[in-house]
Amino acid sequence: MTYLRLTKDQLAQRVARDIHDGAYVNLGIGMPTQVANHLPAGIEVILHSENGILGMGPAPAPGQEDYDLINAGKQPVTLLPGGAFFHHTDSFAMMRGGHLDICVLGAFQVSATGDLANWHTGEQDAIPAVGGAMDLAVGAKQTWVMMDLLTKKGESKIVSSCSYPLTGIGCVKRIYSDLATLECTPQGLKLVDKVDGLAHAELEQLVGLPIAP
Repeated sequence: MTYLRLTKDQLAQRVARDIHDGAYVNLGIGMPTQVANHLPAGIEVILHSENGILGMGPAPAPGQEDYDLINAGKQPVTLLPGGAFFHHTDSFAMMRGGHLDICVLGAFQVSATGDLANWHTGEQDAIPAVGGAMDLAVGAKQTWVMMDLLTKKGESKIVSSCSYPLTGIGCVKRIYSDLATLECTPQGLKLVDKVDGLAHAELEQLVGLPIAP
């Protein structure tokens, strides 16, 4: 039996499904921003952006973009009733003060025990991009990572120890990837779910690490 990777929209749906009613959530630049378009109906999730927005809605319809209303990734967003704007220092105080329930970030590497590397690959020609990732990783009550499991070269982004500069140590609780959802624990990786047709042993072979069932 063969398996199909989750599309970016399907992965966003998978992340959105685990966000609880009433949660304050920051969605990182890139793939995580798509989660805003897939939040389940009937629950209230308050989306935060580190450039100073609380109460964002989904992406605007084509032709309805307002480029005075953007998230931290410079993408146009909508604002829900009750939404607010504020100075970015207040925004970072929210992040550092433990007021966010969940942040969803992209990553270059995540270790089996939850170390995060997502701001620099260490290569000389690479452009570092710290942004608010360090503040989010240590300030949010839960840090989730959303990413492709493998690099373009077919190497696992989940590693025993990060070789790239760290963003945070032991901060990632859960990894959502196009092939599997995994928990990071002090003892290593634990399987939450995986795509149909992908055997447990095959997933361990792709990651190169043991994964508790």
